[in-house]
Amino acid sequence: MTEATTHASDAVFVPRSAETWIDPFTMYAALRDHDPVHEVKAEAGDYWVLSRFEDIMDAAVDFSTFSSAQGLTFTYGEMEELGVEAPIVMMDPPDHTALRKLATKRFTPKQVREVEPLIREFVVERVERLREMGEGDIIAELFKPLPSLVVAHALGVAQEERGQFDGWSDAIVSANATGDIMAASGAVAELFAYFGALIEKRRTDPGDDMISTLVHAELDGAPVSPAKLLGMAFTMVAGGNDTTTGLLGVAADLLTKNPDQRALILGDASHMKGTVEEFLRLASPVQGLARMTTRNVEVRGRTIPKDRKVMLLYASGNRDEREFGPTAAECDITRNIRRHLTFSYGAHHCIGAAIARLQATIALEELLARCPEFTVDADAARFAPGHFVRRYESMPFSAKGA
Repeated sequence: MTEATTHASDAVFVPRSAETWIDPFTMYAALRDHDPVHEVKAEAGDYWVLSRFEDIMDAAVDFSTFSSAQGLTFTYGEMEELGVEAPIVMMDPPDHTALRKLATKRFTPKQVREVEPLIREFVVERVERLREMGEGDIIAELFKPLPSLVVAHALGVAQEERGQFDGWSDAIVSANATGDIMAASGAVAELFAYFGALIEKRRTDPGDDMISTLVHAELDGAPVSPAKLLGMAFTMVAGGNDTTTGLLGVAADLLTKNPDQRALILGDASHMKGTVEEFLRLASPVQGLARMTTRNVEVRGRTIPKDRKVMLLYASGNRDEREFGPTAAECDITRNIRRHLTFSYGAHHCIGAAIARLQATIALEELLARCPEFTVDADAARFAPGHFVRRYESMPFSAKGA
């Protein structure tokens, strides 16, 4: 069945995880075509699903109606279970706005450019290793450690402490993906203890990193609380790793399955910017996140009641023919993309969008320059568990093609 031949009977939202991530797109198309404002009856609490680009966009920018303050999954009581002060992604304006302004000081265009040499050096080393090996797991060798390096650098983690930081990151990302962060309670406690000590150190010995910036900033006329500092560190670890890994895994698969598109890039490097945007659109690593309604709201003639979780299916919106035309499901690096939902929109537009684009650009540039005939085997690859981020956790790579 293709996205063009969906039926009303297919319009049922079923959360995906692990191997069921192979094809969520037929389900998305059915929802868009036949039940774009879809109610899910669930034992733990009913929730709603929006699948069309326009509806998702409207909800993403309307934070006063679709609130992030009660968590981002379709689970009710999420914030109570988390048991910590809300991180920035689970705050609404105006509280969210002030903290976001401080955080974005670490992601100016100049600061993003300054990290390029670090990223490129790492990517070149890993791609050369893969080229010399001839084959390997490109997720383990490159796509997973790259974002971890960038997050550690942004937070000011010392080089000699990167090993234990990567271990904590792996545990937290895996637990967060499955919606059971308490499964990594030990790693969370150790991470918080580490950053608690780093916060105190940065008060008298500041560095060029996010922690230093926030430690020496003020929020509403007062120092940023340790809880908010820890929340920012946790958010970057939980949200800055698997998303980039997800993007790069899909990008490698798209280059393997679309040799005509690869040829365009190899023939003209100016296509790289459009390539990254098209891959962001098609990959949509965060397939969807939830908001909570603060009032009864009507969408396409249906009333979503107050205090209901609403899944915003970003990945479905990014393949909506109403926004991207009849070829929305196809890969076209020359597509004129005016906007997409991969980094969400509005108040919660991802503050790390520029650094994610930079990582993707450098990784693809160096892969194509050093292994222009590389292939990956998506059929033999394995998807990671978790209902919200679609990413490969292993993917066979061949430097010289099949």
